[in-house]
Amino acid sequence: MAPSPSDLAFRIHAALDRLAADMPALGIAVSGGGDSMALMHMAADWARGRRIMVATVDHGLRPESAAEARQVSRAARALGLPHATLLWQRGTEAGNLMASARDARLRLLSGWAQRNELSVVLLGHTADDQAETLLMRLARGSGIDGLAAMAEWRDAFGIRWLRPMLGAGRQELREWLAARGIAWTDDPSNENEDFDRIRIRKAIGAMGLDVPALARAASHIGEARDALSHYAAHVARDATVQNGSLTLPRRAYGDAPPEIRRRLIVAACRWITGADYPPRRNTVLHALNAIATGHRVTLDGALIEPAGDHIRLFREAAAALRAPDSQNGTWDNRWKISGLKPGQHVAALGMTELAHVRWRLSGLGRDEAAATPAVWEGDQLVAAPLIRATVPYDLRPLRGAADFHRLVMAH
Repeated sequence: MAPSPSDLAFRIHAALDRLAADMPALGIAVSGGGDSMALMHMAADWARGRRIMVATVDHGLRPESAAEARQVSRAARALGLPHATLLWQRGTEAGNLMASARDARLRLLSGWAQRNELSVVLLGHTADDQAETLLMRLARGSGIDGLAAMAEWRDAFGIRWLRPMLGAGRQELREWLAARGIAWTDDPSNENEDFDRIRIRKAIGAMGLDVPALARAASHIGEARDALSHYAAHVARDATVQNGSLTLPRRAYGDAPPEIRRRLIVAACRWITGADYPPRRNTVLHALNAIATGHRVTLDGALIEPAGDHIRLFREAAAALRAPDSQNGTWDNRWKISGLKPGQHVAALGMTELAHVRWRLSGLGRDEAAATPAVWEGDQLVAAPLIRATVPYDLRPLRGAADFHRLVMAH
């Protein structure tokens, strides 16, 4: 027997209690489709004095998108919720259009949430999304991380994202809306079989596959993924960080199974670079092979150096040189420098200046030292605070040991 509409609301409210009970302010991403409209109404009913704000991302990919955003705005205002429309200024992104749009959506929502001091954003993913994602990634030959269920929460782009409706089905959400006379918009692209997800969605219906069973399978894979993450965290317990670099104990790393070694290197690389996403699998496999044979290798802007009893990872000098100059002191998504004077900026020290700063006394390697932040005035080097402490500049890394261990456990 299908759950009654009241049972559905109870389940969503229970998920919100579990995930967001201590959150005084939340954002909701609402496209206008049935899933996100149901989420907005249920969250508004649950809020009980919390500050709730709503945002719609208009990707501009369809002529109707602006009108749909206005419709969401009217619905939000009717619930007493402030609404913002976030416009995607599409550039010259190459490759998968839907992937670019998805990434842009998260970045726009993250910026909006941070400007409004919202620590979390609710997303309307459902059990149907779990099932479709599982089959899509299975068809692509994904590993266990790709096949695992979407987590109820994750941290990315400086924000925590919550998915309180993963236990709900798309159809029951629409029945809940219809029972209350709440309108929603059906995106015509949901019938466009040019997109992998739509083909998978139609195949699930044509084959009569059990969506809850597929979602449970993804959840079971997620439990296995979590077990691997805990194993990797155990292996990484003796990792150390210093001066923006990371050191892994080589014996513990080498004794671990290949999948655990992969997880450690991916987490370490992301810790070095601050990237939102892991490196591509093929580049990771190349790096793992190089480490196994004792060779230095670069991976997405990190330099990995097996040496003696340790494996050291630090920023690749060439990647640091490509990082944009910074006038506000936050540089290369890795460092924060305070004490800058007007006209000064932060950029990589670089190889050519090493001879002028006596870098060997710092204990850093040559490549590592070249990737460190330096204070410049025009093309004149003013200070290299990591090589030699200099008043009035204070240098702090943006990530510490706890952040590395969090990345090892990340979904």
